[in-house]
Amino acid sequence: MNWLQKLDRKFYRLAVPHLMVILSAAMLGIYLVDLLLPQTNLISLLSLDRERIFQGEVWRLVTFIFLPPSSSPLWIVFALYFNCLIGEGLENQWGKFKFNLFYLCGMVGAILASLITGYGTNEYLNLSLFLAFAAFYPDFQVRLFFLLPVKIKYLAFLDILFYLYSLVFGTFASRMALLLSLLNVLLFFGSDLFHHLKQQSGYWKTRRNFRKYNR
Repeated sequence: MNWLQKLDRKFYRLAVPHLMVILSAAMLGIYLVDLLLPQTNLISLLSLDRERIFQGEVWRLVTFIFLPPSSSPLWIVFALYFNCLIGEGLENQWGKFKFNLFYLCGMVGAILASLITGYGTNEYLNLSLFLAFAAFYPDFQVRLFFLLPVKIKYLAFLDILFYLYSLVFGTFASRMALLLSLLNVLLFFGSDLFHHLKQQSGYWKTRRNFRKYNR
């Protein structure tokens, strides 16, 4: 039994079921309030702002996860639907506790990045969920904007390109936010990735030796 299984058995009852459905509903509510009552500055009040946190507004350490992913009416509907789809898929694959822990690790990474650099966002945290979903369901087909059928692995490839672009051309703050928000992916998939690379290395080594002795 690995450490994740031990934690799951011990804290399973504390996990929140349908986490992404709840978060997406909150994001939609905040989006509507900001749209209809912009004078409230609600998004500004909930954002991950290091200076404000140091001034005592500690709720921002949690509330930033409720910020909607877009200000576009068309994109917000698709993005929130996608969040629910991904969240439910990962929760079915892992169980509610393991999925909660995955999200929590991403939250901690985003918070650390904000405290180090002053740049706070939930963007990379949400993208990490997408990568995890694509790892389990690479051939799952979604309809982009409810119209275009696309396999999730192709969208994941574009996601990875976005990550690489941000690492190469982004600011120090955005790089830190990206890397630390992906700690959950490394924590949950790092071992599998290591074993895969090890197997591939052994395969190519065997192939080279075979060619060497059969010349």
